[in-house]
Amino acid sequence: MQPTVLIVEDDRGIATLVEKNLEAAGLRGHVVHDGDAAIAAFERLQPALVVLDLTLPGIGGLELARRFRRAGDVPILMLTARSSESDKLLGFEVGADDYLTKPFSTLELVARVRALLRRAQGESRDALLTSGELKIDPGRRQVHRGETVIPVTTLEFDLLYFLASRPGRVFTREALMTQVWGMDRVVDDRAIDSLISRLRRKIEPDPATPTYVQTVWGAGYRFADSST
Repeated sequence: MQPTVLIVEDDRGIATLVEKNLEAAGLRGHVVHDGDAAIAAFERLQPALVVLDLTLPGIGGLELARRFRRAGDVPILMLTARSSESDKLLGFEVGADDYLTKPFSTLELVARVRALLRRAQGESRDALLTSGELKIDPGRRQVHRGETVIPVTTLEFDLLYFLASRPGRVFTREALMTQVWGMDRVVDDRAIDSLISRLRRKIEPDPATPTYVQTVWGAGYRFADSST
């Protein structure tokens, strides 16, 4: 069955362009043009991914991203004319997994959608990781603390698994940005700080004193090495 991509875009020409290119790539697109219709379609369709404009009639894109994120871990690709670094950081802070600015390449759009879908599906051959009460299951793309399942986004899971599979090793912000977003992403190191902060609020018993994801001042971040 073809994955359904919910396209939330008030510019009908752009919406049609996105829909046709995704369908040519073997995906099923569903277009809505305002925030209220987006909420109804999201609940009805339970899409595999959302392509989301920020400037919309009614409920805006940032609020939609917050609501979609509270409902689950569906990947969100923001597609918008807002290109400032602060807009990108705000998008990531409310739960976006990727951010593409207009005008855009349709080839790049399709490539990013495919990459997000692949990452959301996960690789079951990867090892399950445990550290204290924390269990990271790549097959199910789930994080547990004790008996509780902690909802995390695609980016949050990828960052956590990357660090946890290399305990004790320190990675710079630049290295983590490349790992999470790839070489072609135009974000600064504050995007990693924002992502780390979101992750800590979810997995740490006390986010102010991190047990798992630790800051190494002047160097970057590491996952605690329980063997030392």
